[in-house]
Amino acid sequence: MKFLIIDSNALLHRSFHALPPLMDKLGNQTGAVYGYLLTLFKAINDIGPEFIAATFDTPSPTFRHKKFKEYKAKREKAPDEFYEQIPKTKEILSAFSVPVFEKEGFEADDVIATIAKKIPKQQIYPELEVYILTGDLDTLQLVNKKTKVYTLGRGIKEAVIYDKKKILERFGLLPGQMVDYKALAGDASDNIPGATGIGEKTAISLLKKYKDLETLYQVLEQKETKEDIKPRIKKILLEQKDQVFFSRLLAQTRKDAPIDFKIKNCKFGDFDKKTLKEALEKYGFYSLVKRIPGENNKQDNVLVEKKDRNGKLF
Repeated sequence: MKFLIIDSNALLHRSFHALPPLMDKLGNQTGAVYGYLLTLFKAINDIGPEFIAATFDTPSPTFRHKKFKEYKAKREKAPDEFYEQIPKTKEILSAFSVPVFEKEGFEADDVIATIAKKIPKQQIYPELEVYILTGDLDTLQLVNKKTKVYTLGRGIKEAVIYDKKKILERFGLLPGQMVDYKALAGDASDNIPGATGIGEKTAISLLKKYKDLETLYQVLEQKETKEDIKPRIKKILLEQKDQVFFSRLLAQTRKDAPIDFKIKNCKFGDFDKKTLKEALEKYGFYSLVKRIPGENNKQDNVLVEKKDRNGKLF
């Protein structure tokens, strides 16, 4: 059995930038919602989940912002046209009977990590596999034998499933090392500093050899060492030790978001098709109506709806 967790904000951001600014009949932008649903329908078709939950960020600052005011400070604020599409997305998820989880002070990634941790503890379905549907790779640290990340490749049609083998193939690291990797190399998109002067290749090389930050710093702090660490690298890492471990704190997902989660409330498939059809048609997503799960439609996915000259759907 399979449980699909949707990283909604990441997926909406990816769709917002990947698709043209589609509009409904009232002239409101719907491209992010459309791309979100395209990807969700594809994931449902590819994975066949028995359970689905959607997670969202909240507008309020998180504990990371409180610890580090510059967290995500370099990100350009999305336009109002993006934020206006979040309620539309939630409206369609409600028609789909997909529960939404969000918590002030926590990011969607923390809520995802919390759900992934709670699932096996409830032990209702011991063989349940978890798939995280996302538009970025921040949740790779959560991958294990029972948890995989389903994300987009190039464009919006291609999908990549990250398991332990796939992460090792791409980064040369294990899932559990991805947080330490960010702690060393930093993350420009989240403005996580890392160690200034340590790039991705050096971070990967160090973790391949020393496995984790604790082992690395045990070696670095020895008075005499025969280890092959360049003096320049050693100096940078020792001088910026506090910043490195602080960066790991920022990159590490929390698994204790106070949410009321029960697997049975996420059972997928018990939705009213008429209600869902009306919600999709409200925003002009007529081709998606034909792909409602359970309709036995085998049409190929298309990238965009038909549009008139003004970009409106018809």
